[in-house]
Amino acid sequence: MIHYQIIPVDPKAHLFAVTMTLSQPKPVQVFSLPAWLPGSYMVRDFAKNIIELKAQDANGQTLKLIQLDKQTWSVDNNISEIILTYQVYAWDLSVRTAHLDTTHGFFNGSSVFLSAHGFEQQTHTVTMLPPSEPTLGDWRVATSMTRISGDDFAFGQFSATSYDELIDHPVEMGLFTLASFNACGVQHDIVLNGRHRACMPRLCQDLKAICEYQINLFGTPAPFKRYLFMTTVLDNGFGGLEHRASTALMCSRKDLPLSLNAPINNDYRSYLSLCSHEYFHCWNVKRIKPECFLPYKLEAETYTPQLWAYEGITSYYDDFLTYRAGLVDEHSYLDMLSETFTRVYRSQGRFKQSVKDSSFNAWTKFYKQDENAQNAIISYYTKGALFALYLDLTLRSETQGKYNLDHVMQILWQEYALQDKGTTDGCHQTIVERLLGRDCHDLFAYLDNTDDIPLAPLLAEFGVEFNLRASQGPQDVGGGQAKGYEIAFGAKTQAAPMGLKVVTVTQGSPAHLAGLSAGDTLIAADNLQVSAQFESQLQQYPLGESLNLHWFRRDELMTGELMITAAPKDTVALAISDKTKLAAWLGR
Repeated sequence: MIHYQIIPVDPKAHLFAVTMTLSQPKPVQVFSLPAWLPGSYMVRDFAKNIIELKAQDANGQTLKLIQLDKQTWSVDNNISEIILTYQVYAWDLSVRTAHLDTTHGFFNGSSVFLSAHGFEQQTHTVTMLPPSEPTLGDWRVATSMTRISGDDFAFGQFSATSYDELIDHPVEMGLFTLASFNACGVQHDIVLNGRHRACMPRLCQDLKAICEYQINLFGTPAPFKRYLFMTTVLDNGFGGLEHRASTALMCSRKDLPLSLNAPINNDYRSYLSLCSHEYFHCWNVKRIKPECFLPYKLEAETYTPQLWAYEGITSYYDDFLTYRAGLVDEHSYLDMLSETFTRVYRSQGRFKQSVKDSSFNAWTKFYKQDENAQNAIISYYTKGALFALYLDLTLRSETQGKYNLDHVMQILWQEYALQDKGTTDGCHQTIVERLLGRDCHDLFAYLDNTDDIPLAPLLAEFGVEFNLRASQGPQDVGGGQAKGYEIAFGAKTQAAPMGLKVVTVTQGSPAHLAGLSAGDTLIAADNLQVSAQFESQLQQYPLGESLNLHWFRRDELMTGELMITAAPKDTVALAISDKTKLAAWLGR
């Protein structure tokens, strides 16, 4: 038997206390904590947050722990029971690890529960206890883990059929807001932690539409008996991580709806797409998954070139399904798709890294981005989404609407997920070839090369006009028909006490050729102090001229010449050109 007890023992110090009891251990019993967690492909070394790890037997006698590496320990005693006690420092406000203070507690099991080697496939039970401070006595618990004792959302005992399942049910505890709805016969709970004024009936109404569409897309019954949306609401934040029957999310207060009938604005639209994205992962990566993830090997990196299929396809569907569920119209959806195009077209890295290479090197290049990332890498999320669109439109076009990407996903569900088989590197191509009845190396070559995917002709076939224009400035994310800037700068900046701090510089841009680098502080242009309006003020200069720049690099004053050149057309705006043709793709 493997049993854990966890308690928020000192919220002010951000400490969880964990007791792990293992009956009938091996003569030399090894314990470890994962180095990463599924869905977030970077080694995070969760064991660094373990404090005062101790071992004893059932009689309270101290046992010797031998540390084998940064995350692994062993106990060399022939005894009937080992009890480990330790504390976990929880002060990472993210969806990936653990966070605890007097307002709430959150953790992923991979951050707090040591595994017992050789017992991973056995049942694991957990007792969750409330904080002992009287002022925190009204806390509740939300998790998708199977409950053994206690009422819904009360502290109590829970179980998981394996260690893999144990760490796939994150936990939220605190004074959260709760609402529920039913989708295709399955209860879905929404938990919001943090101060907010969200209209919970509106959230239930809109998420119900998304969830029912996705369940019906893959076929009933849903692959879970109950589902939980957990969101930490902040002044500014955004992100999510998928789990087998829940998702952990972060959003800004402005992302949530305030009334039942208010129109969906861009912020709420983004939150719905985030929920749609993580929910789609219940099928695509939690159950349809690469062969190398069966089982997960969490002690070190697991490399695969397939993340384009799991994050890219999911990124295509997240926005698309908000439209198909009836929450946004065609124009709004095409603006969302324009934003995805724009993120790709503004990246110089798309000419240097393929989507498969981006997938394989997610552990370092994508998850450890620096100021040069836009010049060196491409996102397997965004370009992967464009490739998914390419497959979807090609299938619709070549089969006169008989097949589309839905059919690919349904085959993956039936022939891989339900058969407990992992996908190989070529299986998506094999399925598309089966549906099209031809060799598809020409299509899938775009995963291996750095060419732009030829989507404009396909979009035109479905009544959508592909337009490229210059950016309007830092707030322009694509879409719309607005006229962009005529003069290029080529650097992202943020306000600084003396001027503008340079955040990134695009290779080949006027800013790059002038000599600016990330970290510089631009203080003057044309012998005038710069302000937040600098880029818009550039528009008054005629093409072909230049102006002198002054900036500090560390404490050294630097100077250079900024050439006045035409702004690149790197912003995509999709527009409807033929509604009849569009119906073959976006007809509801």
